[in-house]
Amino acid sequence: MHRRTFFRLLAAAAAPTSLVTSRRRLATPLRAKAQSSQIPSGLPVLRVVSSYAPAPMPGMPGPYPGRVVSVKSEKCVDTATGTANDEVVREMMARGMRTLTGARTTPDAWRRFFQPSDQVGIKVNCGGYPYCISAYEIVAEVVRQLTGIGVRASQIYVYERFQNQMDEVNYAPHLPEGVQIVAAERANRNVDNSGYDPAVYLEADLFGEDDTRSSMMRLVSTRLTKIINIPNMKDHGAAGVTGCLKNIAYGSFSNVARTHQRGKSHTYSVIGTLASIEPLRSRTVLQIMDGLRGVWHGGPFARTAKYVFYPRQIMFGTDPVAIDRLLLDIIEHERRAHGAISIWDRSPASLKMDDSQARDEDPNVNILIREPGHVEYASTFGLGVYDRSKITIEGVTV
Repeated sequence: MHRRTFFRLLAAAAAPTSLVTSRRRLATPLRAKAQSSQIPSGLPVLRVVSSYAPAPMPGMPGPYPGRVVSVKSEKCVDTATGTANDEVVREMMARGMRTLTGARTTPDAWRRFFQPSDQVGIKVNCGGYPYCISAYEIVAEVVRQLTGIGVRASQIYVYERFQNQMDEVNYAPHLPEGVQIVAAERANRNVDNSGYDPAVYLEADLFGEDDTRSSMMRLVSTRLTKIINIPNMKDHGAAGVTGCLKNIAYGSFSNVARTHQRGKSHTYSVIGTLASIEPLRSRTVLQIMDGLRGVWHGGPFARTAKYVFYPRQIMFGTDPVAIDRLLLDIIEHERRAHGAISIWDRSPASLKMDDSQARDEDPNVNILIREPGHVEYASTFGLGVYDRSKITIEGVTV
């Protein structure tokens, strides 16, 4: 293991003194406001336990609700080799951040969100290795900009749930000495929960499972003050897409694979619920959607290059719902271009329950009934804007 990789770094970390003395367990059933006629009946009861109060302006949807900056460049990726152009990506990042914030300089744009005292988490996505992960070039540029405005490398944490995925991707050689690389557990369905906070969790009995709790990573609840979310543009067999919402929600809590099995997915309501739990909601202040590469089928993994495509863009915002609303259209368009069934398809004829091999071989096969409606449902928690007519897209070409 690389010497800068700390498995379960915060397993023994204590909660801040102010929380130890005042923390009390608040257990409440969490239900979204019924703002959409599309919300189905019979959703599971989800009980949230957290004593953290929201910030005056929670990071989601943040200061730019319903606003997305999309920076595109035909030169950012060589589609023949899949190799990204570091110089072009750096310019895309600079233009995107300045356009989003209106700042005159790139450092000033980053100062709108971060100050030198912050402990900054960078939530990456490693599940699509080797073809589609949070790009090394984007992650490295984020770190470069943070250190450039005075955030010490030792205060920056690149994190993901699973150590085995982080080991495969291996961000360390691309980052300055001192950046922390953190995972909560060794691999999916690991019985070791010491990387998670037992005082902040979602409880739900979904399929009669023995463990009915999904707990927040200790890193998120006890160490970080700000989080940058860097998802990919990917299809997902249970949620329809894996974008901002799923990356930050399912990537920051334990025991979430239990939400989808036997052809049924509870991702519809669980994703938005997890994303709304404090302190995750308030601390996630910036969304940078990596669209250099994408996956139009077989996600969230990328076991074969045949489902990889190249949107060649990066999206910036603070509203995860608005960005994911656009992602739904991007993945749907790409699937249609390849003659594949819609991400909204709920036909039993397309369902081959738990047959992942058949799904990976045929884009017209589902192993679960997908729930792309999770994006709209998340908006009912106030996490962002779903109505496409109310989303403003500012396009930039590099």
